[in-house]
Amino acid sequence: MAGALLSALFLLQLLGMDRGRNEELRLYHHLFDNYDPQCRPVREPEDTVSINIKVTLTNLISLNEKEETLTTSVWIGIDWDDYRLNFSKKDFGDIGILRVPSTHVWLPEIVLENNIDGQFGVAYDCNVLVYEGGHVSWLPPAIYRSVCAVEVSYFPFDWQNCSLVFRSQTYNAQEVEFVFVVGDDGETISKIDIDTEAYTENGEWAIDFCPGEIHRQDGGSADGAGGIDIVYTLIIRRKPLFYIINIIVPCVLISGLVLLAYFLPAQAGGQKCTVSINVLLAQTVFLFLIAQKIPETSLSVPLLGRYLIFVMWFATLIVMNCVVVLNVSLRTPTTHATVPAAAPRERGVLLELLPRLLGSGAPPEAPGAASPPRRASSVGLLLRAEELILKKPRSELVFEGQRYRHGTWTAALYQSLGAAAPEIRCCVDAVNFMAESTRDQEASGEEVSDWVRMGKALDNICFWAALVLFSVGSSLIFLGGYLNQVPDLPYPPCMLQP
Repeated sequence: MAGALLSALFLLQLLGMDRGRNEELRLYHHLFDNYDPQCRPVREPEDTVSINIKVTLTNLISLNEKEETLTTSVWIGIDWDDYRLNFSKKDFGDIGILRVPSTHVWLPEIVLENNIDGQFGVAYDCNVLVYEGGHVSWLPPAIYRSVCAVEVSYFPFDWQNCSLVFRSQTYNAQEVEFVFVVGDDGETISKIDIDTEAYTENGEWAIDFCPGEIHRQDGGSADGAGGIDIVYTLIIRRKPLFYIINIIVPCVLISGLVLLAYFLPAQAGGQKCTVSINVLLAQTVFLFLIAQKIPETSLSVPLLGRYLIFVMWFATLIVMNCVVVLNVSLRTPTTHATVPAAAPRERGVLLELLPRLLGSGAPPEAPGAASPPRRASSVGLLLRAEELILKKPRSELVFEGQRYRHGTWTAALYQSLGAAAPEIRCCVDAVNFMAESTRDQEASGEEVSDWVRMGKALDNICFWAALVLFSVGSSLIFLGGYLNQVPDLPYPPCMLQP
């Protein structure tokens, strides 16, 4: 008895399922037996089909600056009314929704006009939902690659203005009319809708504004209807943290190393040039990396490119400065004219005032560093040489000194010996020559020291000038990028930023 009851229940269930399946099939035949998907769903030819459209952004995949291409993943919600698909669920077993392939119904054929890869259609032709009363809804997904003109003047502190242009390639503004969808709260959704729960945030770009506008174009003739399209604008702002850490900070640090060349001695010109040229080569590598990222355009130069050009010019200027300072520091009296002692003002500025102001004056002489006293015999000879060198012969000066030491009778002997022995006169001449050579060497050493001090003073002046130039130039360049913010537009924000 129980088995028969179970069999009866199972048979009734199968009959109910078959009845429901037959009702859906009967509804499909009722709607599509005489349905033509090529005809617009209007009763009169002059009627216009109202198309409700809503674009939902699920992912901002990328913006390729090199190819100027924006890749997005969206869902396109399209709703319209088709009087030929009108039915009542009471007549078909309470079936209120019918799912049919998109090729079986009329479609407004909305495509992305500014695509770059020739893929005008959607990524997947999902089913169309036909509701009671003839309301039709279609929500296909799509991945679009659209054209986006990239402005690189403030790269990497830039923001871009990209657009998605949708239009019907088959029907004009008289045949179809685009209308924004009205939300559950009664407000018109005139921007790209972003579901924060389903949206995947991009690591490089942030969306600030995404308004939409419907544009109606005038026809070419007086009686011809123009086209109609929907333009969604994406105002996206770059997140510069990646470029700050990987490019800007290393570039600034490497560029700052060129200032260390001034801490080398003024005579070490070769080492200074080596440091500056190495920094210059490193900056060239950074410039090459940036050239691979930005589009090949001559309309503008990116901010980071301008900074690299500035620091390359700065490093070249330091190399030239090192050569000039080296030329001054290695001068000698035999190669260049002496420091003009007749111009006390210039000499005081270069050798006294500037070194004292820059803290590079000559070190004070130590008290115990005085030169050792000469022998008494040579001291007297040198003191009287300046008075009598032009009045008496050198041999007489020597024997006259001996006369004061040993008396008159020995002086006469020494004079006779001097007159009788020419070799002694040659020795006295050699002694005088050695004294003059020593004075010349001391004067030459003082002259070389003056040139070195002058080069050191120029080096210090150039260091402070280079430091100010590097700091002010870098600050002004990056300040322009910091001030390049997205303007306050009369649109609501596209999504709430965390």
